[in-house]
Amino acid sequence: MQTIKHIVLGITGGIAAYKAAELTRLLVKQGITVQVVMTDAACQFITPITMQALSGRTVHHKMWDASIANGMPHIVLSREADAILVAPASADFIAKLVHGKADDLLSTLCLARDCTLLVAPAMNKQMWESPATQRNVAQLLRDGVMILGPDSGVQACGETGLGRMLEPEALFAELLSSLNAELPARPLAGKRVLITAGPTVEKIDPVRAITNFSAGKMGYSIAEAAIEMGAEVTLVSGPTHLTAPSLAEVIAVESGAEMLDAVMANISHQDIFISVAAVADYRVANPSTEKIKKSNASLNIELVPNEDILAKVAGLQNAPFCVGFAAESENLLAYAEEKRKRKNIPLIVANLASEALGADESTLTLLDDKGTHPLAKTSKAKSARTLLSHIAKML
Repeated sequence: MQTIKHIVLGITGGIAAYKAAELTRLLVKQGITVQVVMTDAACQFITPITMQALSGRTVHHKMWDASIANGMPHIVLSREADAILVAPASADFIAKLVHGKADDLLSTLCLARDCTLLVAPAMNKQMWESPATQRNVAQLLRDGVMILGPDSGVQACGETGLGRMLEPEALFAELLSSLNAELPARPLAGKRVLITAGPTVEKIDPVRAITNFSAGKMGYSIAEAAIEMGAEVTLVSGPTHLTAPSLAEVIAVESGAEMLDAVMANISHQDIFISVAAVADYRVANPSTEKIKKSNASLNIELVPNEDILAKVAGLQNAPFCVGFAAESENLLAYAEEKRKRKNIPLIVANLASEALGADESTLTLLDDKGTHPLAKTSKAKSARTLLSHIAKML
């Protein structure tokens, strides 16, 4: 029995596209990564923004997608998947699959796949019963494509009969049954996790501020992985351009003081606290309420320390399991271990500053009472899963 971790969900044009939203929510809630690919017709029924919010991932619908590094989304997206599910699958798209037509991203992706393809038909009853559609479905079955449904009932056109797409819950169950698959392990099920992410912004005046180069990628990756592993996640985030996981409670903040307030207001019922945010060490003592005018004279700004959020949480009487991050440019392991002991936390994650801020990959080392645990350089998403697995074992 295989474990399903990553599904490409293809959506074609049809009123049943709204069911794909609920299906995505169900899959994500069970820890399955959902990569949505839509046809142009599907975008007429449900927006890519909706599916992005629910899946927590960029939705792809263009053949020529510059956001894919090698310019070949039909290859990259299919190679990451354990299976491709097209739901809803229109009569037109089923015909494309039969004839190997590849004139958009989704059809090309299905043709270039090296994983199982499943199709959930959705159409008017006459379209489903037509000899052409039945021939096409029979051919897909001969080609090894799995057909899920359709169901019978009242259709959007007002008629009743076969052709309705299966309801999301039924489709989810059919997906697992057809693939003889099980859900990913959820070692953090029932745990509540609070994560800080991104930079903070400390105002100098209404138009200037002190900040840093953090993009929030590590914190958001940890939040997404924690949800996959079954945790209830609260994400306290400084300003970023990232899309937050749809199932996380997100609290947006700007300054270090605002982040501290948000953390302390939500920490009492948390099991785990992961301090990933790059909080400014200092803030401006007296920010100007008016724009400071430029002059040739030196500008003196008094800076005062921001309170240490991680140390404050770790010092609570009933503190959650605390995890810190140490980004250093030299003496990485020595500085990280000193920080771990000084703040009296069970686990700290060390990484080089050059990889910590804004990069897509990282080389992490985990330090706890049992020693150091170096991780290979990989994507922040994979590093996040490894880190959370380590935390689950420590718990």
